[in-house]
Amino acid sequence: MSNEALETEIKKLIVEALMLDDVEAGSIETDAPLFVDGLGLDSIDALELAIAIDKKYGVKIKAEDENTREIFRNVKNLAAHVASVQ
Repeated sequence: MSNEALETEIKKLIVEALMLDDVEAGSIETDAPLFVDGLGLDSIDALELAIAIDKKYGVKIKAEDENTREIFRNVKNLAAHVASVQ
């Protein structure tokens, strides 16, 4: 799967897993921050998203991992991490 396809899939997963009814997956910018400024997600959203990624891709992202903040920075980083682990 190409990175672009994976990024699109992850955008859809974010909308579905977090029940963001007022957000279109296509409107999520790949490089935009997911937390605070961008989508405005919080730590609970991060936990739910980590669970959804584990279920869909079998990739575990642990909260205590020192790279977690960078992995969750944006869709691009999240897709790159999933691709590198698979």
